[in-house]
Amino acid sequence: MSQSSPFDKPLVLAGRTYQSRLLVGTGKYRDLEETRLAIEASGAEIVTVAVRRTNIGQNPGEPNLLDVISPDKYTILPNTAGCYDAEEAVRTCRLARELLDGHNLVKLEVLADQKTLFPNVIETLKAAEVLVGDGFDVMVYTSDDPIVARQLAEIGCVAVMPLAGLIGTGLGICNPYNLRIILEEAKVPVLVDAGVGTASDAAIAMELGCEAVLMNSAIAHAQHPVLMAEAMKHAIVAGRLAYLAGRMPKKLYASASSPLEGLIR
Repeated sequence: MSQSSPFDKPLVLAGRTYQSRLLVGTGKYRDLEETRLAIEASGAEIVTVAVRRTNIGQNPGEPNLLDVISPDKYTILPNTAGCYDAEEAVRTCRLARELLDGHNLVKLEVLADQKTLFPNVIETLKAAEVLVGDGFDVMVYTSDDPIVARQLAEIGCVAVMPLAGLIGTGLGICNPYNLRIILEEAKVPVLVDAGVGTASDAAIAMELGCEAVLMNSAIAHAQHPVLMAEAMKHAIVAGRLAYLAGRMPKKLYASASSPLEGLIR
């Protein structure tokens, strides 16, 4: 199935065009082969990598994820998962840029604690200012607070990525109303990041008007990750098309599908 439609325009991030609106992670799979197969099945073009947890060249002699997920085929999106303050996150992004030969597109996430993995918005704002000033194209994981999302866009982040639910919970879209406010005010692409559990969650995010969805656990923790990756690919397409089509208004009472005029009596 095509990941685009003649009624739509492609996703654009940091000046680069993408056909797929599904971004996927690389953690939590059984092995690198399952990682490769799931990412291929997803149709994703952007693959995010936790620099502090995954070897992308900083540990010579160990298996390198880039041997499986080639930068020639995918846009690698290094992320700062596992960072709990701005300084740590900035240092991690600079390491990623060095390892990836000057690559500037990064996913910023600064976490508040290990129990919730909720974003620390104060440290996130600090890190975003430094990274944007340092020439990075910053996609930023944040809370679903519309004010914070607006501030991050004003700093110069190329995309804001509010959570739908806490990382790894699979709870789905917990607060669609805040997401709608963020989308109404958005000056940059808005991507749902975290909380998606199954294909219907991804479709709902797209039906709300999100530009894309980023996920990892929903695929990697499925009983059959490769099959779930394919399901997510189709859900993203279906949700986007439904958003573009515009759903029918909800009504309290029934309405006949066929007109009543001209009935045979």
